[in-house]
Amino acid sequence: MELSKALKLPSFEPGSVWIAGAGPGDPGLLTALALHGLAAADVLVYDALVSPEILQLARHGARRIHVGKRRGQASARQSDIEEVLVSWARAGYRVLRLKGGDPFVFGRGGEEALALRAAGIAYRIVPGVTAGIGGLAYAGIPVTQRGLNNAVTFVTGHGSDGVLPDDLDWPALARSRGAVVLYMGLRTLPEIATRLLAAGAAPGTPVAVVSEATTARQQVLRSTLGDCTLAVARTNPKAPAIIVIGQVAALHDVLDWHRIDLAAAPDERRSGIGR
Repeated sequence: MELSKALKLPSFEPGSVWIAGAGPGDPGLLTALALHGLAAADVLVYDALVSPEILQLARHGARRIHVGKRRGQASARQSDIEEVLVSWARAGYRVLRLKGGDPFVFGRGGEEALALRAAGIAYRIVPGVTAGIGGLAYAGIPVTQRGLNNAVTFVTGHGSDGVLPDDLDWPALARSRGAVVLYMGLRTLPEIATRLLAAGAAPGTPVAVVSEATTARQQVLRSTLGDCTLAVARTNPKAPAIIVIGQVAALHDVLDWHRIDLAAAPDERRSGIGR
């Protein structure tokens, strides 16, 4: 039976926009609703973090419009992206706005939804697996672990101006026994570590930097808050990267199932041996 009928998925109506999360990279982490949108969309407006493997799942003949933002490269302005969504929807097309991770977690999906609402365009939000949870899971790092932490704080490594936000409560973050998960924080990690240490965080606090999470290129750098600046400078991990600071980061050392899975023989991967 066709997927949309089996799951009773909603119709993607002409003249509407779906703002969908593509997950952190692995196509297997797409939701059924995101796959349904890819199969039905006339126009695909996608970010730089959406992998080629996911783009290949789009309907044959769908127009593809790249609007990704990359540091140091010419990028589309947010207002221009919103105008693209509105104009194609007004022309009667089914528009899929595809974002890496989840559109409502440091993804500016809320801004785009507000622009569509103001323009009178029908829209749907399709949540995705965010890298701060799914990406860490592929590194064997649970964001919560009984006995280690009862809270998680998601923090952006830079604001719209490209620098560390100035409204973060560093003493509160340093006192917390929870996990601090940093998005887009690779470049600002030295400053983040310095501020947390100055606010009283322990230098031995575990840190993990997960680069290109959930892909075959995934790399994990394990360090501590006191040493992570030198460790990152020495190894130069690739972006995108998700960073976790807290005791749960140390669980990567014993729960790194993804590395074992990639090292297993193909028939073992199919059967689950090594997991």
